[in-house]
Amino acid sequence: MRNIALVIVFVSSLAAPALAQKPEIEAINAKFVELFNKGDFSGIASLYSADAIVLPPGSSMVQGRAAIEGMWKSMAEQVGDPKLATVDVKALGPLAAREIGTFALKTKAPTPQEVTGKYVVVWEKVENDWKLTTDIWNEGK
Repeated sequence: MRNIALVIVFVSSLAAPALAQKPEIEAINAKFVELFNKGDFSGIASLYSADAIVLPPGSSMVQGRAAIEGMWKSMAEQVGDPKLATVDVKALGPLAAREIGTFALKTKAPTPQEVTGKYVVVWEKVENDWKLTTDIWNEGK
């Protein structure tokens, strides 16, 4: 009986970091959307680690905060009204996590269209803050 209790405590301790990380990550995602809607691309770049890499669909990799800021500024000329939904967060240790989610955007064409897709982000704890360190997305369900 004691062994079963120890196994339950051990398994619970593995799941606890992911449960703790999810609300923090969702709050940063909400901040990302807020900054995007304000046009604060420097603020968005600050949510990424200094050496972050973004892998946008159909484009070259983008590395570093300055380049990431420029990428989001350019992207905002084409799309707006972003929505992010976290589907799953998996702890990769105390200082890293993997997030899977979905997104929706509206094009800024004369006849706006909704674009939906999915994303994966690797998060890294830098001092006391979670930072996006690898970010990739594409269209579709």
